[in-house]
Order: sequence, then C-alpha cells, then structure tokens
Amino acid sequence: MYDHFIALDWAQSNMAIARMTRASNKVQVINVPASIKEMKVYLEQIKGKKILTLEETTPAQWLYTELKSYVDEIIVCDPYRNHLLQEGPKTDKIDATKLVRLLKGGLLKAVYHTAEEFIYLRNIVSGYEDIVKAGVRLKNERAALLRSQGKLKNEKELDQPSLKFVLDGIDRGIESYEKEKARYENEFSRLRKTHKMLSHLTSIPGIGEINAVKIAARVVDPKRFTDKGHLWSYCGLVKLDRVSGGRSYGKKSSRFCRVLKSVFKTASMTVINGNTNHPLKNYYNDLIEKGGYAKHNARNAVARRICVLAWGVMKGGKKYDSNWKLMKCKKIA
Repeated sequence: MYDHFIALDWAQSNMAIARMTRASNKVQVINVPASIKEMKVYLEQIKGKKILTLEETTPAQWLYTELKSYVDEIIVCDPYRNHLLQEGPKTDKIDATKLVRLLKGGLLKAVYHTAEEFIYLRNIVSGYEDIVKAGVRLKNERAALLRSQGKLKNEKELDQPSLKFVLDGIDRGIESYEKEKARYENEFSRLRKTHKMLSHLTSIPGIGEINAVKIAARVVDPKRFTDKGHLWSYCGLVKLDRVSGGRSYGKKSSRFCRVLKSVFKTASMTVINGNTNHPLKNYYNDLIEKGGYAKHNARNAVARRICVLAWGVMKGGKKYDSNWKLMKCKKIA
C-alpha cells in the first residue's frame, strides 16, 4: 500500500530517521539535530504514499499533531511490544532501523492518538488526575504527621515548633489543592453543558460529570473497538486465557487503562449501594441469587454492563434508557 516506510527516533537534541521503500529492503538511516521544521521538509521531499512510525513517548502527541498532515498514515507504536529494540547494541540509528523493519513487516501495535477536539479533554483529565494525586499525597502526609504525635486528623496544635511549621505548610498546600480541584470541576461542568456526548454519558447510572469526561477523553472514538470484548480488555474488566498444547494455564490480565477500570468499578459500586430499585441493581441481585455468582464477580459483571452502556451511548448519540435490555446472566463455571 505504501511506497515509503519511515521510522523516527526523536530525542531532545537529535533525531534518527530510517527509511525503506516498497521495492527494496535496504535501510537508509540518518542522524541529525532534532528539528520539527527539518522533519517536515524531509517528508515533503519524499514522493509517493508514505507511512511514518514513532514510539509512544512524552513528545509523541506533539509529533503526531505536527506531522500527521505530511504523511498518508502515522503510527504511534507501543514500545512495550518492541522487544527487538532491546537486542544487541543500542543507538538512535539502530533503534530507528529496527523500528522501520517492524513497520514494513506489519509487526507494530498502535497506541491510539487523535489530533481533534478530544485533545482538550485529554489534557484537562490528565491535569486533574495529577492534581488529585498531589492532593492525596498531601493529605496522607498530614495524617501521618499527626499520627506520629498521637493526634487526631482534625487537630492542628502540635507541641514542637518544627512540626507545627511543617504542618502549616502542608495545610496551605491542601488549601491550594482544594481551590484548584474546584476549578477543574467547574470546567467539567461547563464541558458537560457544551458536549452532547458528555451529557449523554451522565445519564448512565453511576457516571457523573468527572467520570463522563474521563470516559470520553480515553475512548474518543467508540468505533475503534471492534466488539465489547475488545473494549472490556482495554478497560481491564476481563482476563485473557492462557492455552498452549490444548492445556489451560489459567488467565492473565491484559495491559489496560487503569483510569477506565476505576471509572466503571466505581460506577458499579454506586449502583449496587444505591437505594433505588434500578434495573442494574436488580441485575446484580439476580446474578447472585439466580446465577450463582460470587459478589465480586457480580460487581464486575455490573461494571462490564455499565461499560457497554457507555459504549452504546457514545456510538448511538442518545441518552441512556433504563428500558434497554440487559444481558442474561450465566452461571460461572
């Protein structure tokens, strides 16, 4: 399909570019100072259909956005899968050479990227997650400091001046965190009012404004998942079989999105612990009473169901309807 296969190994100071053609397996590789302008000129000079690959790194999204219009296809590949790069000596030119060979052989696994409006959602969610992690760390530090002096978490008076000085600094950090967190939450509310997809997602039980934004930012295009099993694997809601020689060696977890797993697990707990007579809660009870499910398996089944509902809402462009048919429960062997 392509006349040219190009691999880019980007570093802050230099970039290695390897290229192969459809007619030849010879690799042409150069190592030059890193310059996005020069990279664009290099791609413009190549005539014919071309595909570019680079590894998922910190500047990957920026490179994807900048170079997307200069090639027919761009693949940001998963470095976790590129074990060939670990073999033998390692230099930028060698890495780019190995990467272009994997590209031409069709052996790369792409990491999903987009250059559309969802980038804003992704950046907002990423910033919010960083803020929350920092806030949790500060609160844990405060609690540990008070426990070390036999104090309760709500107390502020400490005997030692040095510890009081540290506690005051932590309290100021927590106060700043609360304000910044509120600023992000106000932005999530604004986004829900302006994006129909977010409004539709919040109609699903257990999904609030923040989690709706997290789902939209991570999934982006629901059509990129071929079936619900693919989606469940991406969200860490199923385990994969390990079978060799007709013998089962148990199951293993896939490499999944921890944010989405947390979103759907939290949503399932919200539904299950709710007081309303909701179909999803009845579904959970039926799984336990009629399906013979253990509680943790039933909770996971509800999480998978909410995941499918979110997927359907994003694909169909409609709000959740409680009359939608639920999956039949089957007893786990």
